[in-house]
Amino acid sequence: MEYSVRINGIDTTAHYEERAVQELFLPLLRHLTDLQTQKGGRVLVLLAAPPGAGKTTLLSFLETLSKTHPGLCPVQVIGMDGFHRRQEYLLSHTVSRDGQDIPMVRIKGAPVTFDLESLTRRIQIAASGAVCTWPVYDRLLHNPVEDAVTVDGSIVLLEGNYLLLDADGWRDLSAFADYTVSIRAPEALLRRRLIDRRIRTGVEAEAAAAFVDFSDMPNVRTCLELTMPADLELFLDDAGGYHTVPTEP
Repeated sequence: MEYSVRINGIDTTAHYEERAVQELFLPLLRHLTDLQTQKGGRVLVLLAAPPGAGKTTLLSFLETLSKTHPGLCPVQVIGMDGFHRRQEYLLSHTVSRDGQDIPMVRIKGAPVTFDLESLTRRIQIAASGAVCTWPVYDRLLHNPVEDAVTVDGSIVLLEGNYLLLDADGWRDLSAFADYTVSIRAPEALLRRRLIDRRIRTGVEAEAAAAFVDFSDMPNVRTCLELTMPADLELFLDDAGGYHTVPTEP
């Protein structure tokens, strides 16, 4: 099944196997619908995946499935990117990388460049079932836009790289979730996807590879090495197919 959507200003087309739709995605949505019926209130789902794993596109697809298949409770998708620290902060603060102090902005997207305290507070409010606002990240402004989205869904899917990170502060987030999902993928596949994504924004191939290797790949390895177990663990193969067990390289 082909699915096209505009993500962060980039036109994206993903192909999801009918097998995955019937055996993974629809059963997941039915399970979340059952959870919501049993709970009688909002169900909060945390989905964690490394950069390049296609999590934003996948959740957009799941949102569409939930609204087009009878018997499913529609889901609302939100992301953690709105909790990037502001550009002014990242430009004026430094972090140590390979023995050198560098501006935080150079590793934007690493765990330290997010406002974890604010993210935790907002997740707690969303998990309570209250109608609340949520920030989104504007790539043209290079900053979050506060109160951009109203969270009012009965099933809310929150996606992000570090939502299940086994690190101080981060590991506490899963306590607010009714259900958790993680995606894992081969490191080489993620690197190829990230370079391709940057090239599609107009960056030359060599510069795109240099940026990804310095900025993105450390975050990829952090996710692959430190993501905690989830209720549902999905594995992405080299062809972009989803499975519940790792596939042979």
